[in-house]
Amino acid sequence: MKKYQQLAERIAHQIELGVWHPGDRLPSIREQTGHSGMSFMTVTHAYQLLESRGLITARPQSGYYVSPPASATTPGVPASLVHQENVDINSYIFDVLQASSRPGVVPFGSAFPDPRLFPLAQLNRSLAHVARNTSAVSMTENLPPGHRALRQAIARRYAQHGLTISPDEIVITTGALEALNLSLQAVTEPGDWVVVETPCFYGALQAIERLKLKMIAIPSSPHHGIDLAALEQALNNWPVKACWLMGNHQNPLGFTLPDERKQQIIALLAQHQVSLIEDDVYGELYQGNTRPAPFRAFDTGGITLHCASFSKSLVAGFRVGWVAAGRHARRIQQLQLMSTLSGSAPVQMALADYLTTRSYDTHLRRLRRVLAERKHKAWQILRQHLPENCVITRHDGGYFLWVSLPDGIDTRALNTAAIREQISLAPVSMFTVGQAGLNGFRVNASFPWQEREIQAVQTLARLLQQALSAAS
Repeated sequence: MKKYQQLAERIAHQIELGVWHPGDRLPSIREQTGHSGMSFMTVTHAYQLLESRGLITARPQSGYYVSPPASATTPGVPASLVHQENVDINSYIFDVLQASSRPGVVPFGSAFPDPRLFPLAQLNRSLAHVARNTSAVSMTENLPPGHRALRQAIARRYAQHGLTISPDEIVITTGALEALNLSLQAVTEPGDWVVVETPCFYGALQAIERLKLKMIAIPSSPHHGIDLAALEQALNNWPVKACWLMGNHQNPLGFTLPDERKQQIIALLAQHQVSLIEDDVYGELYQGNTRPAPFRAFDTGGITLHCASFSKSLVAGFRVGWVAAGRHARRIQQLQLMSTLSGSAPVQMALADYLTTRSYDTHLRRLRRVLAERKHKAWQILRQHLPENCVITRHDGGYFLWVSLPDGIDTRALNTAAIREQISLAPVSMFTVGQAGLNGFRVNASFPWQEREIQAVQTLARLLQQALSAAS
């Protein structure tokens, strides 16, 4: 964690403990520089981070003040968790995604980064090389667990980040979603209880619905992540079999849990012998010099099935993901044989070929830089145009922003109105079942922020103002 992040976390914790109360003026940047011994820029960045999280507010010519409690502007996260025996959300998600994919729609609701950021020419060269040099026989050698050279390349990337994972426990899948679905299926039976966050990636809700599982939703906040006390309560009171979580650049809220929190969660799940389905598809899209550690890095008992893909970091259309499944690898291969059989052999081989060129890290450095620049610009534009009581949360890494809305605004109706204006959103109702505990929508900030996007934000601001007036 960088120095400005450490300072921001320290001040946030002080606010949480009541050292600073709503309306209190914080020490000025110059005063904080003297107290902390940190540089002027470090303190400035820390205050900007706290402001982006909605914890403090800048007043011109006056300084920084602690913001009012979240309940005054946005609904707070409920202390109680939500349990649901029947999950039914797939049809709603399908309708939203269909509307969002129409030609000409501004894709604020898209889950994928701008495809123009991907090295398609290099990938096409690898595909052509594979086509020229591969025999018909070798094309059949990619049944589960998948192409050996690709699994070795993935294992080496784990090693780069300090994780020792054998290629033999890696199963190549058709995108991360298949990896996640197969992992959940491998460790549960119909009727079992599964823990998810709320809000969470809608794919988890769809998987629970499809597999006829029961769900316990643990509140998560845009600033602090999952509620550990509620998680412990769920594990103590229900026979939970699996937990599906994102520790890095969580979708849709964007937060990354600190290592200490990840260790606490792993210890809690291990104590109750609960399998962890880790969704780490955004792990490569960090800011700074160090990739945030996955939950898997702290797991000594083999409870974590680590799922990821190349769809968010290299190319979406190839649909290549994987799971480092440990002792569950064989079971997942058996399940895959009964569903998709295997991923595309030519695509697996082309990715393995591309990864041997050592161009991936060069591409990732550029991708991270561009995403960070666009995300910062998007945050500035949204803050400039949206109503003041809409809080835009920005975290390092990934490409999502979370817009928290006051209570009373119907995000389903807002999304319908936005679609009529050729703007797609990802409303909180896509990521929850029952009471969400907070209100808002996710914004994809990966696309260029030009005149069309600015006009779309202005239109969105108008729709929000109308919704606020109707709710008051």
